[in-house]
Parts: sequence; structure tokens; C-alpha cells
Amino acid sequence: MNIYDLRRFGTALFFVVSIAVVIVFVLVSNNLVADLAAQERERMQIWADATKQIADIGQNPDAPESNPENLEFLLSIIEQNHTIPVLLTDNDGNILLHRNFDLPESVDSTAPWVITPANEAYLRGKLSALEKRANVIHIIITPDNLQHLYYDDSKLLKRLSYYPYVQILVMLAFIAVVYFAVNSTRKAEQNKVWVGLSKETAHQLGTPISSLMAWIELLRSTGTDEEMVAEMDKDVNRLSMIASRFSKIGSRPSMERENVNAVVLRAATYMQTRISSRISLTVNLWPHELEAEMSAPLFEWVMENLIKNAVDAMEGSGSITVDTFPENGRACVTVTDTGKGISRKNHKTVFNPGYTTKKRGWGLGLALAKRIVEQYHRGRILVAWSEPSKGTKFKIELPLLPA
Repeated sequence: MNIYDLRRFGTALFFVVSIAVVIVFVLVSNNLVADLAAQERERMQIWADATKQIADIGQNPDAPESNPENLEFLLSIIEQNHTIPVLLTDNDGNILLHRNFDLPESVDSTAPWVITPANEAYLRGKLSALEKRANVIHIIITPDNLQHLYYDDSKLLKRLSYYPYVQILVMLAFIAVVYFAVNSTRKAEQNKVWVGLSKETAHQLGTPISSLMAWIELLRSTGTDEEMVAEMDKDVNRLSMIASRFSKIGSRPSMERENVNAVVLRAATYMQTRISSRISLTVNLWPHELEAEMSAPLFEWVMENLIKNAVDAMEGSGSITVDTFPENGRACVTVTDTGKGISRKNHKTVFNPGYTTKKRGWGLGLALAKRIVEQYHRGRILVAWSEPSKGTKFKIELPLLPA
């Protein structure tokens, strides 16, 4: 299992654990809400029992339990409810008592039993809504006299019932922030490593290249075969260009209007002489110019990396086809090979630093290509098609400049 498979596993595990934590918190919150709802139900049952006993005292004032202390206790139970909205009705639906509702009109303290038309309409609406719920206690005053106590959830219970959903949103937001923060930090660290590695490579190449250039001039001055010196000079110039490419990583390269066909052809021509004769390289250029804002040396590097990867994928023989064409306002370049292909799950992973299927290699070529295309050229590079044992097609898209 490579580092990217481990990262995928770690990411999946992170989200699974996060979801499990959210579920636990939601279950705990729901249990709290259920416990509070049960407590309010018990309070309303006590409230209903007190209402029945008060009605019994009213019907039988000579009963032993009709003493003032007992009546005062029962009334205190009724009065102590300051949080739970209640509606008491008779069997005909007439409202006998109401408490703890935010009425549209204030109640006259000298005559609290008087219900104004506006308050009556408001309470009727509440009663209609409460009748559809299970929050009701039926009070049997006498066999022929029933009262019904409807109650709504208290403000505290309503807030707690919303709390699990708020909690889910907050925790999901927190998880998302943590994930993206860690991901961004990791990418920033990778960028610093890229820049440092590239510039150090360019710096280390600079001294031996300068020395080789001096030796070539010395060989010329001593009458060494000019053809041999010219070939050496080509290779040294190639090394110099490679060092220049590395030095451009991390700093904004100069971008110029270039013909995509010409840049692609230069890179393909260079690679043509450096690959096996058993591998055919075909270049199909769009018959008209495709102009884009480019850094030609860096884009040639991208093309060389794609062609080299195609060569490695075919393990000695096969064919590579390079095509250029316009599509949806973009200049497109595709590199298609007949190699071993890439599994679907790795279509994006192949562009990650360090990912490689070869026994030797750093796995940096495609990562560099992605950085050059997307960060410097404002384009896109992707695996357009791939099937195991059949081949792969890489596609580059660049913003097309008007003619």
C-alpha cells in the first residue's frame, strides 16, 4: 500500500470517526430532549390532577380535603407553571383556561378570564394545532363532565429539540474546517519543498555546467574534432536549459503568446530521437495555429514528461500519438499510448508527488507537469481515458487566445 492509498484510508477513517462522534452527540442530545419531554408530561399530569381536585372541592365543599391549606396547595401547583403553555377546554371545545401563551393583546389583570376577539382567534389557532398532537391529558371531573388539558412544549424544550441539528451543522463545519486547514497546510508545505528542491537542483547544476562550457571552449582551441565538440555542446546546452527550467519553479515565469503546434512539435521532435525504434511516435497537428499564453521551455518540459511516461508504460514497444485541436475555447493537446493503462481509482493520484508504479523513479514528472499547466498556464491536465492493458490518454487544456 503506497502513501496515497494510506492517505485515502486515513481520510475515510477520519470521516467515519467524525460521523460516529456526531451520531453519539445527537443520540445523547435526543435522550436529553426525550427526558425533558417526559418530565414536562409528568408536570402536566400533576397539573391535571390538581385541576380535578379543585373541581371536586368546588362540587363538594364539605369534603375533608376541602380545607383551605389543601386548596391553597392545589392552587400553587396551578400557579407555579410559568414555562409550559397550556389550554384547558371542556368537552364542547370551549376554552376554560390558558397560560403562558404570547397573546397578541395584553390581558386585563383585573379580569384575566375575559378573552378578547384577537386573543380568542389566536388561542383557537393554537388549540387546532395542539389537537393534532399527542400532548393532551383528559380530565374526568364527573362521568358527564370531561375537560381536556392541551399543552405545548416549553421554550426550553423547543430550543433543545433544535439543538441536535445545530450541533450537527456546527460539528460538520468544524470537521470541514479542520480537514481543509490540514489539507491546505500540507499543500503549502509541499509547495515549499518543491520550490526549495527545484532551486537547489538548478544551483547545484550551475557550477558543473559552467565548467563543462569552459572545457568545450578549451577543446575547440586545441583542434579537437568539431563534430564531436558540437555534440558535446548540444548536451551541455540541454543541461543548461534543464537547470533554467528548475530555476523557474517557484517564481512566475515570463509568459508569451506562442503557437501551441510549434511548441508541441519541438518537444516531440526532441523526444523522437531519444526513444526506442520499436516505439512509433505520431504527431497530428491542427491545420491552423492554436495560440496560447505560454512559457515555451516549461511547456516543452511537460510534453517531454508525458511522452517519457508513455514510453515507460509500454515497456519497450507500442505507439504514442500526440494530437492538438481546439475545443470549447481552449487549445487542447492529447498524448495517447498503448501501454499498461491506469486504474480508475488512480486517475487523480498519478499527479501526486511521489506516486509511481516503476521500481525506480521519484514520481515527480506528472506532479511537475500538473503544477506547470495549472498554476502557471491557468490550464488543466487530466487522464482523459485509460483502460488496463489497453492504454492511456492524457489531455492538456489551455486558454485559447483569439486569432
